[in-house]
Amino acid sequence: MTAVIEVQNLTKRYKDKRALDNVSLSIEGGHIYGLLGRNGAGKTTLMSILTAQNFASSGDVKVFGEHPYENTHVLSRVCFVRESQKYPEDATPRHAFKAASLFFRNWDQEFAEQLIKDFQLPMKQTIKKLSRGQLSAVGVIIGLASRAELTFFDEPYLGLDAVARQIFYDRLVEDYSEHPRTIILSSHLIDEVSNLIERVIVIDDGQILLDEETDAVRDRAATVVGDAAKVEAWVSGREVLHRESLGRVASVTVLGKLSATERAAITADGLDIAPVSLQQLIVRLTQKAASAKAEEVN
Repeated sequence: MTAVIEVQNLTKRYKDKRALDNVSLSIEGGHIYGLLGRNGAGKTTLMSILTAQNFASSGDVKVFGEHPYENTHVLSRVCFVRESQKYPEDATPRHAFKAASLFFRNWDQEFAEQLIKDFQLPMKQTIKKLSRGQLSAVGVIIGLASRAELTFFDEPYLGLDAVARQIFYDRLVEDYSEHPRTIILSSHLIDEVSNLIERVIVIDDGQILLDEETDAVRDRAATVVGDAAKVEAWVSGREVLHRESLGRVASVTVLGKLSATERAAITADGLDIAPVSLQQLIVRLTQKAASAKAEEVN
């Protein structure tokens, strides 16, 4: 599969802070990616540079094999849905959708109309008077109905209630299955999007912490629970991500896949093995990375 995005040694500085620190990655087409991490980790900065809405301090970026800045051939194939999108003072959702239909060559008006009904979006209200959830719905509708070859959703659900978020997830998966393209979904609601994404990219403190297929990530850790002495014996020599204890009961999350033989032996020893959710794993990995950096500084 051909890479639609190639990033080499990308760095972005804001005065004394590095928002991105020597980032390199390659994104192949035809998949849904999760760009995950804490607020301020560098997700939006990375997407802004990839869509030519920001500049790199150093490094190289190519989208569809070309540099995106002032490149109509590239940017006409890209849709970037972000929370801070600005619209003219008197613009209504209908104005926004009309403009999108003129820019995006794959725009599906029928699909857009269906999404408007799904999200119960008031079309005559000016955008500046919409609620935060309704404003998010405008962006989500543009991102989905544009059917751009490369679509970025930057925290698209902000302000959407649980029902509206589920509508977004359902419509995204349904339409992606019928019209494959490359979708990059930035989110900190990791468990909510974990079943949508095929590959996980975790960014933390401006650096890529993880870049793997989602199924492989889920197998990377397990939590062993039970008698503290037995648990500690089993996890000895393994890389520990998290440890909790209450009296004689311990719960330890370890990095590394447990073999079928190990799982059977652990269970036979009276211990339980609990799966680690994608969100738990990423939180633990992020905490571990932060602790390691703090130790380096000290």
